[in-house]
Amino acid sequence: QVQLVESGGGLAQFGDSMSLSCAASGSTFISHDMGWFRQAPGKEREFVAAITNIGGVTYYRDSVKGRFTISRDNAKNTVDLQMNSLKPEDTAVYYCAAGPYSRAVIKYDKASQWEYWGQGTQVTVSS
Repeated sequence: QVQLVESGGGLAQFGDSMSLSCAASGSTFISHDMGWFRQAPGKEREFVAAITNIGGVTYYRDSVKGRFTISRDNAKNTVDLQMNSLKPEDTAVYYCAAGPYSRAVIKYDKASQWEYWGQGTQVTVSS
């Protein structure tokens, strides 16, 4: 079992930066791929970014490439999402996700591939 707790959400204005953090516990952090998803009101949960456990290979949805950066600290059991040049369309509840223990997430953009979820943190960007 993995417990995930997000922090760092809040209010921002167009063009601002914001950093989200996710603290993991209950398992060997290095054994899990980690990711961030988001869900806006009335919309499905969508993939934002992912980082593999070994090698730290990163993946992003097209709309955040060049603006968002995912990183992990395996010593601190945390995964962060640095968000720059925020836009109103980035407004959503952001969820941290962990993949299965010692098994790679193949289709990282599919929410069903991720096994553990945090409770989410709200990010609101005004124009």
